[in-house]
Amino acid sequence: MGFLASTSDTDPEGQARVAALRQGLQDLGWIENRNILIDCRWGGGDPNRVRAYAAELVASKPDVILASPSSVLAAVQRATRTIPVVFAQLVDPVGSGFVASLAHPGGNITGFADFEFGIGAKWLELLKQIAPPVTRAAVIYDPFTPAASGFLPMIEAAGRLAGIEVFPYSVREAADLERAIRGFATEPNGGLIAVPSALIANKRDLVSSLALRHRLPSVSGFRYYPANGGLASYGVDNISLYKRAASYIDRILKGEHPSNLPVQLPDRYQLVINLKTAKALGLEVPPQLLASVDEVIE
Repeated sequence: MGFLASTSDTDPEGQARVAALRQGLQDLGWIENRNILIDCRWGGGDPNRVRAYAAELVASKPDVILASPSSVLAAVQRATRTIPVVFAQLVDPVGSGFVASLAHPGGNITGFADFEFGIGAKWLELLKQIAPPVTRAAVIYDPFTPAASGFLPMIEAAGRLAGIEVFPYSVREAADLERAIRGFATEPNGGLIAVPSALIANKRDLVSSLALRHRLPSVSGFRYYPANGGLASYGVDNISLYKRAASYIDRILKGEHPSNLPVQLPDRYQLVINLKTAKALGLEVPPQLLASVDEVIE
């Protein structure tokens, strides 16, 4: 099988994902280098490298490819419409054109989705709960991630209800991140929402450090964000999706076709807050919010 990731091979997040996949496969009797070979390729946040690796993997004719997130899956989809492909981390697979429907994917792609766009409103609500003075919110998103802009209408609608003005920033590289956050922070009462993407995953240390430097409370969708200095996250346990993906890889290797395997949606979300960052920003997390936290990072 092929495994194409957006992170670098030295990124702990990427290593955790492939370790979860390997464990899931092992639990089903697939032992690497015994009865299965896994060809891992690491995009490192570089779209050109991702496209090249997608072409190389398809040319090697594996029995199945695991490709995530959507920017990586899009490259693989362009390279093949016949090799079975499983994803483990994807937003709106129908709207993004990867599957015909959740119940009946219809083509060579299926897998495990992570978000619906409505969670964008929850990110803004969480930001306001932790930092009540916020009246302005910067939303940084990567246009290379096909569904990233889909969160904006939900965040903007929630902003209107909460009295928060929303400022979208399309960012393609580290310099864009620095420019956007520095410019936004010149006015007071700001907060930041980092829409999950390959760019945000690979530059999470930079995003969280810039937010802290400019005194911006910040929220994102995955645990890796507060774990690397961000304020909070709300979303699915994305590592678990890679372990769950092993079940579809197993079924495909045993003869089933992706078109008949329904896309799976998450059944729970987790809230993670970094109290060290909250303290550095001078924020007191409300007790009722702390009571509902799944993990506190101190």
